[in-house]
Amino acid sequence: MAVCARLCGVGPSRGCRRRQQRRGPAETAAADSEPDTDPEEERIEAGAAALFGAGGGRSAGPSSPPRCSLLELPPELLVEIFASLPGTDLPSLAQVCTKFRRILHTDTIWRRRCREEYGVCENLRKLEITGVSCRDVYAKLLHRYRHILGLWQPDIGPYGGLLNVVVDGLFIIGWMYLPPHDPHVDDPMRFKPLFRIHLMERKSATVECMYGHRGPHNGHVQIVKKDEFSTKCNQTDHHRMSGGRQEEFRTWLREEWGRTLEDIFHEHMQELILMKFIYTSQYDNCLTYRRIYLPPSRPDDLIRPGLFKGTYGSHGLEIVMLSFHGKRARGTKITGDPNIPAGQQTVEIDLRHRIQLPDAESLRDFNELSRVVLEVREQMRQEQEQEGGPEDAEGLGQQSPQPCEEPPAEPAQAPGDGGAVAAAEPPAQSGQGQPFVLPVGVSSRNEDYPRTCRMCFYGTGLIAGHGFTSPERTPGVFVLFDEDRFGFIWLELKSFSLYSRVQAAFRNADAPSPQAFEEMLKNIQSLTS
Repeated sequence: MAVCARLCGVGPSRGCRRRQQRRGPAETAAADSEPDTDPEEERIEAGAAALFGAGGGRSAGPSSPPRCSLLELPPELLVEIFASLPGTDLPSLAQVCTKFRRILHTDTIWRRRCREEYGVCENLRKLEITGVSCRDVYAKLLHRYRHILGLWQPDIGPYGGLLNVVVDGLFIIGWMYLPPHDPHVDDPMRFKPLFRIHLMERKSATVECMYGHRGPHNGHVQIVKKDEFSTKCNQTDHHRMSGGRQEEFRTWLREEWGRTLEDIFHEHMQELILMKFIYTSQYDNCLTYRRIYLPPSRPDDLIRPGLFKGTYGSHGLEIVMLSFHGKRARGTKITGDPNIPAGQQTVEIDLRHRIQLPDAESLRDFNELSRVVLEVREQMRQEQEQEGGPEDAEGLGQQSPQPCEEPPAEPAQAPGDGGAVAAAEPPAQSGQGQPFVLPVGVSSRNEDYPRTCRMCFYGTGLIAGHGFTSPERTPGVFVLFDEDRFGFIWLELKSFSLYSRVQAAFRNADAPSPQAFEEMLKNIQSLTS
């Protein structure tokens, strides 16, 4: 405040601060009707001119520069200056003096702040028709709800989800992203709006629930704490259908799976689908969301980290986040199922232990692939026992579902025998790839998998019983096909999962630091442990 007072030529003892302390609520409310120049400001400026002006009695001296006040600048120049400042600083600037406060009512300033800070590209001049100013949009909508912008995971038990809250025109919209219909893993993501927030005339922001098939209706958003918020529907009757639960289930099944129950012949799959419908229906009126970040990338990463769609047998397609942690890569579930819930680490890849697959003809023999993988596993066990004792070796078998810590110490060089080769060379130097085919007896939801792979690594996959009981890490093979696709062979399950990159562009989703991303991973995993 003192700095602003000095800039406008008003002393801190007799200027802005003193008048604001004397001013009551009624005077503050009527401040907009005051003239541009305050009488006391005129008196102080006149005194300063008499003191320092030519022939004023005391000379400022040849070495003293002339005093310059921001109040002397033309209004259009002040508008340009104020428009370049962060919007969060402007309320404090408005308290300096009446002239600043009146200039800050100029919509040009707030139109620029809406565009530069929140990417609002709409023609905000159209707002004049509805009586809503750009200042209202900034203060009552964008700034007020800025903390919910970004990427979120809804708390829907083991199923999780993916929500991106963005500024869309003159709305803030929460888009729920859904995987494509099983088993089309290469298809684009589907998305639907869950809620939206906008201004109605000059009133406060209005929250509307978009769930159901009867149009927008009254809702509520509450920011619970940092990196967490909740939504609530105040008119849940809009979620119901005239045909009752049966019609709701048929509609949900067409949207979720793209088929009818009669088209699904697998009895176990029918049970899983019905269970998911019953469970998720409990959350159609109130949901809590926790912030998640996209994984940071580094130049030496095997491929670009990010979100992938993967096949998980009867559970359908699920969303997995691939991230790199030194010499290990991890796949964390963003959506999950009753066996392995959202937030858990579904696969882990040891990037120091390459696996050299046998030729295509020998690869068709599942026993040959198992022999190669188990040899690498045994060699890793021996190396870890030599370096870190039996405790480290136990990590190759059963593992409790605790948040993942830093990987244990690894040998300085990768083994040269037993089917594994060193991964020292970068991916670009690993050749054009080698033929790949699934062994006989290994099931896959999608038979249209690539027939050429770049390289393979030893990895472990997390399996568990229903309700995440008896979780265990079992050996497998991570297969890198290209920059946007990879696979994982689960040896114990004799199953293959194909993953394809999510190509959607998510806004406000980058982690502020690598440490913040690691903390986020631990938090979402601990919630389902």
